[in-house]
Amino acid sequence: MYFGPVPVAEAAGTILVHSVRKSCLILKKGRVLSAEDVAALEAAGFATVTVARPDASDVGEDEAATRVAAALRGGNLSVAAAFTGRVNLFAEAAGLVVLDRARLEAVNLADESVTIATLPAFAQVVPGQMVATVKIIPFAAPRAAVERGEAALAEGGAALRVAPYRPMRAGLLQTELAGTKGPMLDKTVAVTRERLESLGGTLMHEARCPHDEAALAALIEAARPLGLDLLLIAGASAITDRRDVLPGAIERAGGVVEHFGMPVDPGNLLLLANLDGIPVLGLPGCARSPKLNGFDWVLQRLAAGVPVSREDVMRMGVGGLLAEIPSRGLPRAGVPEAPRAPRIAAVVLAAGRSSRMGGPNKLLADVHGTPLLARTVDAVLASAARPVVVVTGHQADAVRAALGGRPVTVVHNPDFAEGLSTSLRVGLAALPADVDGVLVCLGDMPAVASGVLDRLIAAYNPTEGRAICVPVAHGRRGNPVLWDRRFFADMARVSGDTGARHLIGENAEQVCEIQVEGDGVLADVDTPDGLARLMESSRSAGPTPKTGA
Repeated sequence: MYFGPVPVAEAAGTILVHSVRKSCLILKKGRVLSAEDVAALEAAGFATVTVARPDASDVGEDEAATRVAAALRGGNLSVAAAFTGRVNLFAEAAGLVVLDRARLEAVNLADESVTIATLPAFAQVVPGQMVATVKIIPFAAPRAAVERGEAALAEGGAALRVAPYRPMRAGLLQTELAGTKGPMLDKTVAVTRERLESLGGTLMHEARCPHDEAALAALIEAARPLGLDLLLIAGASAITDRRDVLPGAIERAGGVVEHFGMPVDPGNLLLLANLDGIPVLGLPGCARSPKLNGFDWVLQRLAAGVPVSREDVMRMGVGGLLAEIPSRGLPRAGVPEAPRAPRIAAVVLAAGRSSRMGGPNKLLADVHGTPLLARTVDAVLASAARPVVVVTGHQADAVRAALGGRPVTVVHNPDFAEGLSTSLRVGLAALPADVDGVLVCLGDMPAVASGVLDRLIAAYNPTEGRAICVPVAHGRRGNPVLWDRRFFADMARVSGDTGARHLIGENAEQVCEIQVEGDGVLADVDTPDGLARLMESSRSAGPTPKTGA
C-alpha cells in the first residue's frame, strides 16, 4: 500500500489520510476521493494531498475486519457492520464469554495490522453487550495476514462464543449447630435463590439437619432422586479439611470429593465434589453474602454448561483477589456501563400528500405485489434499528393498512399539511427515553438497502465525533440520516417542510459521511416518472436486500 503525498490531480480513488478544512470545503480522513472531491481540492488551491492507495496484495480495512470477524464469530454472537476498519461483536444471550486465548493471540501476534480485543475469559455478559472488537490498524491489511488470521480462527471450533445460561434446578442443604440462628439460615436460602435466578436457575429443594456427618449424608441421599442439576451444601461451621463433616458426608453418601480450596479471596474454602454425575459444592462462608466471591465464579460456569474441574479452580488465582480493603476503596462504586450496541431507533415519515404525483398516494403504489411504503419499512426492519416508528398523516387508514401488520409503532400526525417538520416532531415524541439516536427515514425511498442503515449505525459514535451519520453517493449527501439524541430538541423545533438539514451544516464537526454504492440513498419517488423507474429497477431485484451497501 502506498502512503504519502500525491498531486491532487492524481488523487481520485485514493483514501484521504488527513481531514481537509478550508473555507466551505470539509473532507474527513478515510474518505475515498471522488472526481468531484479532486475538483473541489483544486478549486480550493491544494496542489498535493496525503493519501493511502492499497494495491492488489492488500485488503481494504472494512473488508479485512469483516472477514476476520466472520471467522471469529461463535455461538450467541452478532456481528455489526464494519466502519473505519472496525467490526464489533455483541452478545445475543446472557451468559459467559468462552474463548481460545492461544488462537486469539496467534492472530494478534501474526501481523500488526490485524487486531482482536475481547472481554476476559468467563466474563458475564447480557444481550447487547460488546464482547469483542476487530480493528484493522492501517487503511488496508496485507491479504496474507488476513488469510492467516482466518485460518487460525477456523481451527478447532469457535475461538470466541457466549455460553448461555441454562435452566438449572438446584438444591440447598444446610447444617445447624446449637447456636445457629434460624434467620441466618433463612437469609442463606434467600441469597442463594437470588443467585440462581439471576443465572436462569431455580432453587427446587431446601433442607436442614444437625452439623453431623451421618445426618448430612442422609439428607444427601434423600436429595438423590429429586432430579437436581446441582447440589449446594452450606455448613454451620466452615470446612477446614478434606476430613471435615461436609466432605465426609458427601463420601458417605457415595459422592467423590474432587478438590478442596480455591485461590480466590473471598471464597478460599470452597469444596468441589460430584454425586452420580451431579456437581456438588460445599459453600464457603462468604456464599451467605450477596457480594461477589469465588463461589460465584464456579456457579456461573456451571449455569452456562461449562464444566469445572479441579484444575480450573486452581487456575482462578490470577485475578482472584476480590476482597475489598480500605486502601483499595470501593471498586464497584461508579463502575462505567459495559460497552453495548447503540440503541438506535428509526422514524419513517409517511404522512405526505404526494402532491407531485398528480393524485394517487405514492406510498400505496403497488411495486410488484408490495406497497411502496411496505418495501421501505421492510428494509428498515431488516436492519438493527429498533423500535421502528411510522408517522402517518394523509390517508392514514390506508397507509396503516398498507403496512400489513408489520411490527412497527404507528403514530398519526394531524398537522401533516403544515410540512415534514411536524411529522418529524411527532415521530421523535414517540421514541422511548432510552434510545441513543434515531435514523430519520423517508417513506418514499424503498431503494435504501438495510445494509446501508447498519453501516450508519456501525459508524455512530458520539464520543469520537460521529454524532450525525450521513450516507454519500456520487459526492452527494442522501437519506436517511442518523442523529444522536442530543439533537432531538433542536429537531423538534424545526418548522416548515425542510426537515433538519440545516443542523448538519451547523454541526459539521459531528458529521460522519458514509460512502455507499448505487443511487438508493439519493432516489426518492416524487413523480410518476420516478415511480416508473423504481418499477423497472426492482422488477428483477425482488424485495429490498439486506446487503448492497
